[in-house]
Amino acid sequence: MLTGVVLCFILGYLTIVFEHPLRLDKTVPALIMAALCWALLAVGFHNGWVSIIDTHDQAFSMASLHGHGEAYQHAEEGFVNTLLHHIGKTAEILVFLIGAMTIVEIIDLHRGFEVLKSYVKTRKKKKLLWIVGGLGFFLSAIIDNLTATIVLVTLLRKLISDRDDRIWFVSLVVIAANAGGAWSPIGDVTTTMLWIGNKVSAMGLIDHLVIPSILCFAVPAFIATLLPPFRGEISIDTEQDMEAQRLLSSRAMLFLGLGAIVFVPAFKTITHLPPYIGMMLSLGVVWLVSEYIHPEENFTEERRHMYSAHKALARIEMSSILFFLGILMAVAALESLVFGTVLHEGKEIQVGTLRYMAEWLDTVIPNQDIVVIFLGFTSAVIDNVPLVAASMGMYDMPIDSKIWHFIAYAAGTGGSMLIIGSAAGVAAMGMERIDFIWYLKKISWLAAIGFLAGAIAFIGWYALLN
Repeated sequence: MLTGVVLCFILGYLTIVFEHPLRLDKTVPALIMAALCWALLAVGFHNGWVSIIDTHDQAFSMASLHGHGEAYQHAEEGFVNTLLHHIGKTAEILVFLIGAMTIVEIIDLHRGFEVLKSYVKTRKKKKLLWIVGGLGFFLSAIIDNLTATIVLVTLLRKLISDRDDRIWFVSLVVIAANAGGAWSPIGDVTTTMLWIGNKVSAMGLIDHLVIPSILCFAVPAFIATLLPPFRGEISIDTEQDMEAQRLLSSRAMLFLGLGAIVFVPAFKTITHLPPYIGMMLSLGVVWLVSEYIHPEENFTEERRHMYSAHKALARIEMSSILFFLGILMAVAALESLVFGTVLHEGKEIQVGTLRYMAEWLDTVIPNQDIVVIFLGFTSAVIDNVPLVAASMGMYDMPIDSKIWHFIAYAAGTGGSMLIIGSAAGVAAMGMERIDFIWYLKKISWLAAIGFLAGAIAFIGWYALLN
């Protein structure tokens, strides 16, 4: 049964990796994989074929237990509590993401992101690259890298009519957005997972990753300015019906929404409550304001639904939320499945599959920095959400340990090396029809240089801080 759970996970994972050739939404295998892994785990556990381990390293087994005695009841409670714990931790992440995504959609309904166009007033390609790249870097730290990329690709479409020119800028925006999301607890799903999972603190993440993340974007951006596509000027119309596209509420909802999201880490620091509570408060305030603000001069009750939070909720990508649910619960099943024993403080203890894998990696590759850099390159091919979810179950390290910060950086920025390696890249690919091979030839080497520059900077910066 142990082999069955592991094989189920591997097959599901491979289906997710090859979602594009299979033309199958990755949410489907994620949900099926999670349900089957837990079903196999439950059947194996109740028949005494496998043992499980909870988050406090306490193992439970029904082997040699019969009837409904006290030991049997204790083991049964152990299984149920382990499942409830994992679904609870997963729900924390999902509620947080739903809140953040709804706020972003409310801003978009009020055309808040149109305000950003007023900051772009140059015709020089080099200067434009730094402006849109900088916007992508800092915007992604607040509203996440995927949304920042979508906003800036839309902006670039209005500024640059020549697609051959535009895709160069879009590709550098992908690198900037992924780098910007890595140093913020709300900038990427993986950093949010680490933050909510108490692996990193908000200030610890910022202190250790802001400089490596800046270099991860700045180095390839500087090299790009030396390349022919970024020489000269472009013909843009910065006044192109910008005011006409804005609403009376655009600026107010933009700053209110961004402020509400940024408020969440401060709320957690002050109250010591989980981040999703702060996000619930932020969403409630933004929703309240959206109910009473007048987006247009001749605003009528009949048009209220066009700017309502109900419409924003309908625009949320629920398939993404369900994908996270599936993949996180599937990884939790592996984490809970006892795979073997390891030596800990002079005695053998039972550990889950992921912890066992971490111990094996430490013996094969003693240097954890190399392991994490390899994880970064891997995240360009494999979705970084399951990679980070797996690593959280592999290592038993305290909050703000070096490895957690390095994993946040590597998983967040490594995906830029391939256009399909990150959600931001996939979004840009779909919106601009960027060819995989073109990106591989023209951009991947820039992203790889930036990734390694940031990784080296992280190792040096961490040594300096500690």
